[in-house]
Amino acid sequence: MTQFVIDNAWLIPLMPALAFVMIVFFLRKAPQISAGFSIACIFISFTMALSVVAGILGNPITTEHSLSWFSMQSISLEMGILIDPISAMMLFVVTLIALMVQVYSLGYMENDPGYSTYFAYQSLFAMSMLGLVVANNFLQMYVFWELVGLCSYLLIGFWFFKPSAREAAKKAFITNRVGDFGFLLGILFLQVLFGTLNFTGLAKIIPTYANMGLMTIVALLIFTGPVGKSGQFPLHVWLPDAMEGPTPVSALIHAATMVVAGVYLIARAYFLFAAVPNVLVVIAYLGGFTAIFAASIAIVQNDIKRILAYSTLSQLGYMIMALGVGGLTASMFHLMTHAFFKALLFLGAGSVIHALHNKQNIWEMGGLAKKMPITTNTFVIGSLALAGIFPLAGFWSKDEILLSAQINGYTGLYLVGTLVAFLTAFYMFRLVFVAFYGPAKPENHPHESPAVMTVPLIILGCLSVVGGLVGMPWLHTNFGSYVHFGAAHHGYSMAVMITSTGVALAGIYLAYLMYYKKVISAEAMANRFRPIYTLLYNKYYIDEIYQWFIDRVVNGFGRLVYWFDIYIVDGIVDGLGGITKWSGHYLRYLQTGQTQHYGMVLVAAVIIISLILSFYDPSIGISTWGGGN
Repeated sequence: MTQFVIDNAWLIPLMPALAFVMIVFFLRKAPQISAGFSIACIFISFTMALSVVAGILGNPITTEHSLSWFSMQSISLEMGILIDPISAMMLFVVTLIALMVQVYSLGYMENDPGYSTYFAYQSLFAMSMLGLVVANNFLQMYVFWELVGLCSYLLIGFWFFKPSAREAAKKAFITNRVGDFGFLLGILFLQVLFGTLNFTGLAKIIPTYANMGLMTIVALLIFTGPVGKSGQFPLHVWLPDAMEGPTPVSALIHAATMVVAGVYLIARAYFLFAAVPNVLVVIAYLGGFTAIFAASIAIVQNDIKRILAYSTLSQLGYMIMALGVGGLTASMFHLMTHAFFKALLFLGAGSVIHALHNKQNIWEMGGLAKKMPITTNTFVIGSLALAGIFPLAGFWSKDEILLSAQINGYTGLYLVGTLVAFLTAFYMFRLVFVAFYGPAKPENHPHESPAVMTVPLIILGCLSVVGGLVGMPWLHTNFGSYVHFGAAHHGYSMAVMITSTGVALAGIYLAYLMYYKKVISAEAMANRFRPIYTLLYNKYYIDEIYQWFIDRVVNGFGRLVYWFDIYIVDGIVDGLGGITKWSGHYLRYLQTGQTQHYGMVLVAAVIIISLILSFYDPSIGISTWGGGN
C-alpha cells in the first residue's frame, strides 16, 4: 500500500481538487455537507501523506514518474511527480495543517453566509500547495505557484464587503506579481539554456555549466519568486495585511502554504543556488536582514494578528538565511516545526478574537487565562516553542540554524540570529502577559471556544512540544539523516544551545518585568526612545515610501506619458488625419458621378493638351508661345 501511494502521489492533491469541484458544482447550497466533504477529502490526503512518510522513513530514496504534456521539434514539456524526503515532509505538514484549519473552521466560520464558498477555496488552496510540492519540474511548479497566489487573493479578500480586506487581497496579488515575473523569466532562461525544466535533469547539468555570470542572473531571477511569496524584504509588505482574511486562513497561509512555498522552492532547486555561491551569500544576508527587520517591528505592534504576522516574516527570514549559509537541513527542519507552533498561535489568536467578538488589539484584552484555559495554555506552549525554549520544537530547529551560520563562517549572521531569538521571546511574551495575564476588562465577557476549535489547538500544542524531538542532533537516525541532500548536518554545540536559550529567557524576563510586574514602565521607555518607537510602530515607513513612489514617480511618469500621447502622438496623428480629411473634402468634387461632368472634363483636357502641344516644338526644346521662332 505504501509503495502504491508513493507511485501515485498525484492522488494526494487530487482529493482536495475533487472537493473543490464537488462543492462548486453540486454542494454549494448544502453548507454542512460541503464542509464535511472538504474535511473528508483532506483527511484522505493526510492519511496518504502519512503513508508516503512511512515509506520514505523506511527507504529514503527518490521516486519520480512523468508523462509528456506537450512536445514539438525543439521543446518538450512534461508533468510528473517527485517524491523524496523533502517533498514527503512537506506533504505531511501541508495536509496536517490544512486538516486542522478546516476542522477549526467548522466553529470559527459557523455563521458565515459564505460557508460553502469558504471550504471550496480552502480545498483549492490545499490542492494548489500539494500540487506544487509533488511537481517534478519548474513549469508544473509555476502553474501551481500561481494557483496558490490566486487562492491567497480569494481567501484574504474573502470578506470582500470590507474595504480593508479588498485592498489587502489586491496588495498581496500585485506585490507577488513582481516576484513571480522574475521567477518566470528565470524559468524561460533555464528552458533556453538547457532544454529541460526537470529538476533531476537540471541537477545533473547545471553543476557542469561554465558561464557563471549567466547562471548568477538566472539564480537571482528564480530567487525573486521566493522573495515575493515568502515575504522577504522589500516585497514583505503584503504579508502583515494578509491578516484581513478569516483567522484560519491566516494560519494556513503563515504556517503551511503560500509563505513556505518560496522556502520550499529554494530547497527544491538548491542545486541551482549551490552552483552559484555568490547568490547564496545574497540569500543569506537578505534572510538575516528580514529576520531582524520584522522582529524589531513586532515588538511595538498592538494587533494580535499583526504581531504574529511580523513574527512569520522574521521566522521566514530565519529559514531563508539558513538556506543561504548552507543549512538546507536546518531550514527544512525549522519550516516543519514552525508550521506546528505558528498554526497553533494563529488559531489561538482566532479563538481569542472569536471570544471577544472580533477585538484584536491586545490592550483591549486581559484576564483571558482564567476564562479560556485551553486557549491560554496552548498559546503559551506555542509562544515558548517560537521563542526556542528547551525542549520544545522551536528550540531544536532554531539552534540548527544558528549552528549552521556559525560553522560556515557567518559570524555576523549568527549574532543577528541570536538577537532575533531575544526579540522573538520578548514580543511573544509581551503579547501573552498583556492579553492573557493582564487586568481583565469588565466590558469583555470571554468564554472558551467550542471543542471543534480547541481540539486542533491541543493537537498542534502537542506537536509544538514533541515535534522537534525527531531532530535531536545526538540521535543516530534524526531529521537530518533523511532531509539533507548533501548539506551537512552539523550535530550540536552546547555553547550555541546555552546562549540561544539564555537570550530567549532574557527576552521573556524583560517582557515579564515590563508588562506583568511593570517594574519597568513600557510607556516611559516608549517616551524616552520616541523617535525609535515611532519608526518601528510605523514599520520603517516602507508602505509610505512605496505610496510616495507610486504617487510621485509611477503616476508622475504616467502623466508625462499621457501628455506625450495627447499632444505629441495624437497631435501628429490627428494632424495627418486632419490633412487627409481636408484634402479629401475638396478632392471629392473631382468625383461627382455625373457622366456629363466627366465628358466636360475630358473635352477640356483635350483642348488644353492640344494648345500646349501646338506652342511647343519638341525638336528644339523651346516653346513658341508668344511668337518665338
